[in-house]
Amino acid sequence: MTMIGDPGAPDSPGTPTTPAAAGAPGLPGPVALDLTGRTALVTGAAGGIGRACARRLAAAGATVRAVDRDESGLTRLAADLPPGAPGTIEPRPLDLTDLDAAEQAAAGTDLLVNNAGIQLVRPIEEFPPDVFHQVLTVMLEAPFRLLRGALPHMYAQGWGRVINISSVHGLRASPFKSAYVAAKHGLEGLSKTAALEGAPHGVTSNCVNPGYVRTPLVERQIADQAVAHGIPEERVVTDVLLADTALKRLLEPEEVAEAVAYLCTPQASFITGTSLLLDGGWTAH
Repeated sequence: MTMIGDPGAPDSPGTPTTPAAAGAPGLPGPVALDLTGRTALVTGAAGGIGRACARRLAAAGATVRAVDRDESGLTRLAADLPPGAPGTIEPRPLDLTDLDAAEQAAAGTDLLVNNAGIQLVRPIEEFPPDVFHQVLTVMLEAPFRLLRGALPHMYAQGWGRVINISSVHGLRASPFKSAYVAAKHGLEGLSKTAALEGAPHGVTSNCVNPGYVRTPLVERQIADQAVAHGIPEERVVTDVLLADTALKRLLEPEEVAEAVAYLCTPQASFITGTSLLLDGGWTAH
């Protein structure tokens, strides 16, 4: 399936991210977070945002169930964990269209990060119905089933964190992205419902909404559009991808992971049922 660099979209599996762009500020320092004894599950963990989240939670001491259909990417992720990291990464190869297996994989988790996603760009009248169904299965129905698997344990212990990697497109629409936008809007509603139901049990549920994230997938799109438009790559970023964004740089995957980490801290215990925008001012218009 064609994957398109899109706000909040996952990267192609297993590919390490590139350094920050020249002139971009340094990445923020890590928030204080101790997840020793906690089990986290991250979907779409083999690359991009999911990879950064898995590494960040393991660095905080969590045992991370890294879920992806890319088995070799998961193997590279586990091998790339820095020596001495207090947590561990457990590769869990899984195709999220197997909904029963997804629900079973989430049993016993304390933190759930729903990140996996796919993208296809087509006009509605040309959008393949089977692909529309697949996008909603992976990006909306699978998170629901993962919640079903995870919540009983969270409720029993009186603590849990659900973090859904949504997108600016969870709050705004763009043409030709009907399935992705529909799935992300649905994920926002699911997250809010989980927040209301989970509150009496000590469980919070929130969305993190990135704009365009620096991944090899997006960088390939930049190079292709530079050729297509006959303009330098830096102008593709500022004038095409980030036309509606006030901060003219790409978001780093590690910045998204740090937002996820913050929502797991005790300081964020009163934050639930909301969307944390990392959009560089896109939605300020």
